[in-house]
Amino acid sequence: MRTWLLPEYIEDILPGEARRIEQVRRRILDDFAVHGYELVMPPLLEYVDSLLTGTGHDLDLQTFKLVDQLSGRMLGVRADITPQVARIDAHLLNRDGITRLCYAGSVLRTLPDGMNRTREPLQIGAEIYGHRGIESDVEVQRLMLRALRLAGVREVSLDIGHVAVFRALLRRAKVSRGLEAELFQAMQAKDAPAIATLARKLDRGTRAALAALPELYGGPEVLVRARRVLPALPEIRAALRDLTALSKQLADLVPIRSFDLGELRGYHYHSGVVFAAYANARPNAMAQGGRYDEVGKAFGRARPATGFSMDLRELAAGAGVARESRVLAPYRPQDDALQRAIAALRSRGTVVIEDLPGHSRFRGELGCERALVRRNGRWATQKIK
Repeated sequence: MRTWLLPEYIEDILPGEARRIEQVRRRILDDFAVHGYELVMPPLLEYVDSLLTGTGHDLDLQTFKLVDQLSGRMLGVRADITPQVARIDAHLLNRDGITRLCYAGSVLRTLPDGMNRTREPLQIGAEIYGHRGIESDVEVQRLMLRALRLAGVREVSLDIGHVAVFRALLRRAKVSRGLEAELFQAMQAKDAPAIATLARKLDRGTRAALAALPELYGGPEVLVRARRVLPALPEIRAALRDLTALSKQLADLVPIRSFDLGELRGYHYHSGVVFAAYANARPNAMAQGGRYDEVGKAFGRARPATGFSMDLRELAAGAGVARESRVLAPYRPQDDALQRAIAALRSRGTVVIEDLPGHSRFRGELGCERALVRRNGRWATQKIK
């Protein structure tokens, strides 16, 4: 067995890609900061009962677990940073008003999520706590679309759903938990025959509404059709009003907005609007998120919340990177004038590499285009021939 092999779907990030990722990370976090989002850095490990609080079963199977040798309790390696940020808002910051938080860090998952994906995404995201209205949903989605533009992602389309529609139908019909789980699976698969079979003992109105949900997919006209075919329940009417407002307020940023009332992404975790951003020629969602008002309640404080997350590896895959200027300097640590010249170049963002003795044959590997040379008593750069 080769001891240097890594586990499946786990890989190193080499210099070129690492540089692209870091540049994208800095651009996005700087943009979050000027919009008032404060950076937090939760730990990689937590006790499982805290890490999975409020997420139902959505993250349980994705979480690596191990026993803490200090306490004997079960630990989990985070598979998503959002629940940790919710814990920070609920228990550590303990603010009463609106809180905007952001984060960036590695997460680890037992299985890859989507085509060609790693089990160690580099997650970056932003969350708003303490505001229940559609205005905060609009804010986080506009912030997400800005972040995608900063990463060089073009021709974005936005898929939007609302889990409250499906939930309201099941609550009205007093569906058991077992049947709810089966209907959820069928709805996720858009399996119309299975939905019809599972709903056969429910009242006619609920059966018709559940059968219609997988077909309620398309542009803003879907919301008009949904008002005609779905029951006039208060939760459904409120959801359709929210989706209509979102469509109008995001039109200037993203011309392609698709609505899918059968989309139940994060059903056990989200409580309202859910969304995902896609780009041409990319097989996976570039960003996704939604409203999760119930998570704060699980931590002892019922704080409404909405946010989104992205994988920096996905974002950086097509990102443009500024060309890096590299200068080769001779190795003369005692030459004060040379050291001042090196310091001046580095202060302007130029990469200066000192040519350590004994490696002149390998200078080409350093990627330097210019060299520091002494001319007329002064150190200056010139192009390497």
